[in-house]
Amino acid sequence: MSKVLGVLVIARNGDREEFFQDPKTYEPSPTRSTPLGAAESFLLGSCLRSQYLSPSSSSQISGIKHGVVDTHQVHFYAKAGGEGAAIFDSTMALLQGLYPPNPNNKITLANETTIVAPLGGYQYIPIETVEPTNDRSLEPWTDCLAFQRHVADVYASPEFKAAAKSAQPFFQSIKDYVFGRPTTLENAVNIYDYMNTQLVHNQTYAYRLPPTLIDQARNFANYHESAVFSSKELGGIGNLAGRTILHSIIDSLDRIAFNGDPLKFLLIETSYQPFISLFQMLGLTKEYPELIAIPNFASAFAFEIRRGPGPEIRDFLRIKFKNGSDEGFQTYHAFGHKADIPVTEFVYKLENYAITSQKQWNAACNLPYDAYATHNGVYLTSVSVTVQAALAAMLFVGLLALSKRLWRRRGVRSHAHGYEYRHEPVTADVKRGVTL
Repeated sequence: MSKVLGVLVIARNGDREEFFQDPKTYEPSPTRSTPLGAAESFLLGSCLRSQYLSPSSSSQISGIKHGVVDTHQVHFYAKAGGEGAAIFDSTMALLQGLYPPNPNNKITLANETTIVAPLGGYQYIPIETVEPTNDRSLEPWTDCLAFQRHVADVYASPEFKAAAKSAQPFFQSIKDYVFGRPTTLENAVNIYDYMNTQLVHNQTYAYRLPPTLIDQARNFANYHESAVFSSKELGGIGNLAGRTILHSIIDSLDRIAFNGDPLKFLLIETSYQPFISLFQMLGLTKEYPELIAIPNFASAFAFEIRRGPGPEIRDFLRIKFKNGSDEGFQTYHAFGHKADIPVTEFVYKLENYAITSQKQWNAACNLPYDAYATHNGVYLTSVSVTVQAALAAMLFVGLLALSKRLWRRRGVRSHAHGYEYRHEPVTADVKRGVTL
């Protein structure tokens, strides 16, 4: 099965500044990418180029252009929520490695003048950003009531409490290295993120930090995030990050396998959470326990569609993972298979657990469908809908008070307590629901 028909790559952003997530709601703080992160992502793009675009590679995608990009054959998504700024920058750096400047990126004008694109033929490739306010496929966990309850249940579980008790000596030992940050297992991700960021970028801190503490911090963060972003049941709320991105995976596999669609390479640049869920959902953590962890910066998950050997008419899926810029791609087998899995079997096992629409996300999060409506083309989260409802109520009370005063001036009694209030649709221009 040497012929690669197409590839879907899910990549994590490169190095960035410190990033804080609320331990209960996972509401994010702003952060920025670093030159190190850009370099890591550039190396990942170069690796993907040598793997899937180079004519000398045994895994070159059949029929793909490797010089000047054909934008009909490729598509690039970047998560815009959470670490969005760093993720977008990482996507741009990755594309510089995937499609470097090419002198053939030029045009001849009517006066026979040839113009080469700036920087020696730099390739300006479109990147589609995925905003959590209108597409929950890459950040489904924020504003999700069911997920917040799931996090609370994890913290209240006997397993987590036992782990927290055993972790107390470690958290006592790091108080002088985290400068007032809560030293609890619930805050393990933020503790590790701070320590790791300082270790990489702050020489004074790196000289002071005992060498064993960062490994312990990472282990507790791995335990924490694996508990939060995975579930034993495929349809469990802990797998929410994997279930929403699964729709994009299955859709891209269908497009690549369909001969009438030109798509051959699709990249989704995102944060680490979907990796953890997908490792669990694909059954990889059973065979490969080292995957029960937060992937390193600039990691990548590759799904290769390969043509089966004759007379086989089915296409097969080969799954590869690259854990950061220091490692190469390794092949992993899903669902206990010892070889590539048929695409049809992969889709059959997972398609019923994919969250494909805003309505399904609301149902999974135990939110009313109307809690995520749009008005005049502007998407409203459940929080903003609540705020608008409160403002509307205040406006209604104000108008009612004004009408009372007018009625009194006209000598008309107001029987406000006898009024019947009934909710009606806002206007005909309110669009309900958004397809992911």
